[in-house]
Amino acid sequence: MHLNSQLVFRKYAPPCFADYQRVLEIGPDGFPSTYQRAVNNPSLRWETLDITDDPRLTYRTRDEYVFPIPSNQFDVVVSAQVIEHVRKTWVWLSEVARVCKPGGYVITVNPVTWGYHEAPIDCWRIYAEGMRALYDEAGLEVEHCSSEGLEPWTSQWPARLRMFRKLLTGGKPPASGWPPVIDTITIGRKPLHQLRVA
Repeated sequence: MHLNSQLVFRKYAPPCFADYQRVLEIGPDGFPSTYQRAVNNPSLRWETLDITDDPRLTYRTRDEYVFPIPSNQFDVVVSAQVIEHVRKTWVWLSEVARVCKPGGYVITVNPVTWGYHEAPIDCWRIYAEGMRALYDEAGLEVEHCSSEGLEPWTSQWPARLRMFRKLLTGGKPPASGWPPVIDTITIGRKPLHQLRVA
């Protein structure tokens, strides 16, 4: 998981987690995941879902738009670097909202300036206003949404810039400068009155 994604998560997401909550992470990058380690609360019941066959997952699905989970189950639903790989983001986010408890949080982190990366497909780059629209369509109330680059400029950047240039422009130099790494983090709540049934 790239550094900026971790930094925006650590800046905004920790207040969403409280002791003994039930958490679902969609598309974890490991067991425990980067974000589970960042939250660092052993009292949480941290469950996982993905479209892979990894036996360490709590839930496995073949259909990215249908989760094998009853409605209204989780206090927090987290996904980072996932939504860009979903063709119909509005359908997917509605399913994410369905499994969240009323009053619970949905947290998404997604790249804005990252290069093309299949997993198994790569479809979207979504700024804050786009994520607000998707959350609204899913019936979620946005509490925070921003597109930010928090990574410090380091000696790693020249190599990264060459890689990004190759990925994004096919080897051609950009017209002006180079964009920093930017991710959008969106935190929303499922309204208490919204009892969605499977």
